[in-house]
Amino acid sequence: MTTQKTSVKKDTELEKFAVKMTQWVGTPQSLIVHTMLFIVAFFVYFAGVPFETILLVVTTIVSLEAIYLALFIQLTVNRTNESLEDVEEDLGEIQEDVSGLEGGFGEIQEDVSGLEGNVRKMRRNVEELEADVEDISEDIDRYYLEEDREQSQEQVAHVESNKSLQNIEKEIINLSRGIIALRDDLENLKKNLP
Repeated sequence: MTTQKTSVKKDTELEKFAVKMTQWVGTPQSLIVHTMLFIVAFFVYFAGVPFETILLVVTTIVSLEAIYLALFIQLTVNRTNESLEDVEEDLGEIQEDVSGLEGGFGEIQEDVSGLEGNVRKMRRNVEELEADVEDISEDIDRYYLEEDREQSQEQVAHVESNKSLQNIEKEIINLSRGIIALRDDLENLKKNLP
């Protein structure tokens, strides 16, 4: 990642003044002030100052101003170069960070590819599990159906057994009554026999 520069260069008072002047020279106020000074300089002629002296002073002032403008321009160029160098350093650090991130992205891409393979395997496993669950569910349904059939058959057999038992019981009761009736008849026969 980018690191912040801890050493920040502090401008001296002279540098601060030069920067302010450079910024002021390019403003509309500067244009108005210069225009007014040139007009005033030529009106001094009517105050009795010789024209050659006015031209000499204006030319000297304009030459000095041109020198200062060149100095201001050079100052601005130097400050811009320093800023550009700082920006270049920052860009270099950013490019290093981006290169590092690209390597990280490659690893992440590999991890994602591996995860995609794992997800495919998991989907296949889930599909197999779903098929197994369906098979088990069908087996359970068959088991319960068979158990229900067996229970139904057992219940039918039990009901039939109960009916058979009841029939046998009735037969036994009827036989018992028949035996009792036969015994009574035998006793009656014995009594009637001499």
